[in-house]
Amino acid sequence: METILIIEDDAKLASLLSTYLSKYEFRTVIVEDFNRVLEIFNATHPDLVLLDVNLPKYDGFYWCRQIRTTSLCPILFISARDSGMDQVMALENGGDDYITKPFHYEVVLAKIRSHLRRAYGSYSQIQEERTLQSGELILYPERYVIQYGGQSSELTQKEAILLEALLLKEGRVVNRERLLDLMWEDQHFIDDNTLNVYITRVRKKLKDLGLGDIVETVRGAGYRLNATKDTP
Repeated sequence: METILIIEDDAKLASLLSTYLSKYEFRTVIVEDFNRVLEIFNATHPDLVLLDVNLPKYDGFYWCRQIRTTSLCPILFISARDSGMDQVMALENGGDDYITKPFHYEVVLAKIRSHLRRAYGSYSQIQEERTLQSGELILYPERYVIQYGGQSSELTQKEAILLEALLLKEGRVVNRERLLDLMWEDQHFIDDNTLNVYITRVRKKLKDLGLGDIVETVRGAGYRLNATKDTP
């Protein structure tokens, strides 16, 4: 039974979410002390987090960053704030998805199931860990880890999906629409900046490992990865 941590200061909404998800055999934990969010997260070890943006004292962006210091579990923001900038901020701070209020509970359930499948491979029959490699660059897509030159770096779920798509077509252009389709099943809230945010984050992590700017922008088309490109 998967555990969902609900970090929502509207007690009625949190209770309704908990009741609804419990019907589908999810275990839910509701945060009530918003000064102890990270402590409760570490004690709960949830499989997925539903996180509001507007919270007492510290906002959801802050708590998302704190959770990301210890875990790569899926984090789905739920918020009445529907501006493009709020959605970009959520993704920049480590979130995996953004659901605007008011929402249909069926949509929340579908997104939870989708992210759990992607994060933990509940439908996968693969026994051996998959890897993708080009030169010394190795991606472990199931662990969200990249390795190069004896060093490694952790990725978020969507960063791993993005890098896997580029590695699978190394040297060839992957268009923006294809990347968005892979990273988000529902693109209705995604604006033009969202993919740029993830490209920037992946580039930084590659550079931190000692690789040059191997993710190339092909203007008007998409992106191309050239892992054999000379490093600085």
